[in-house]
Amino acid sequence: MNINEIIDNIYLLPTTSRDNLKQYIIEVKHQKGLILMESDKVVPHIYFLKKGIVRAFASSENNDITFWFGAEGEPVVSMKSYVEEKPGYESIELLEDCELYQLETSKLKALFNEDIHIANWGRKFAERELIKTEELIISRQYKTALERYKDLLRDKPYLIQRVQLGHIASYLGITQVSLSRIRAEIR
Repeated sequence: MNINEIIDNIYLLPTTSRDNLKQYIIEVKHQKGLILMESDKVVPHIYFLKKGIVRAFASSENNDITFWFGAEGEPVVSMKSYVEEKPGYESIELLEDCELYQLETSKLKALFNEDIHIANWGRKFAERELIKTEELIISRQYKTALERYKDLLRDKPYLIQRVQLGHIASYLGITQVSLSRIRAEIR
């Protein structure tokens, strides 16, 4: 996805506002395996995925717990760093070689004070991220692993081919053995 499509998908901006925002966005490329954002550190950027897949995870004593996947067109952000300028909870790992659009948070916040359209774009951006988080929490609390897997197949079927099953099992909150049983049950 190109940056215009990504910006417009969040909230339509007048051309001059979009151009003002885009002047602070740079394109970066990173290799698979890079930890783009580390937990317990303030992240001074937000990103948008042009190409590739990432995962957000938290580490526990014995393993990593994946709680989000991002793909083309999606933002990659530590909301705690973005909103409060405090260390985030999550780490973000690139699961493929990625092309990203990078935007420095401080420059974005300065634009909020200069342009009401960009401020509204930022509000819409934060609202969308809040809704995604809310949906994730509700799914984890009220749906079975089978239901969550079916939702994944319906909403993001490409993940099955592009992401290790161990990460998918972690995302669903189950073991790989349980995931294998669910997959066999669906076939």
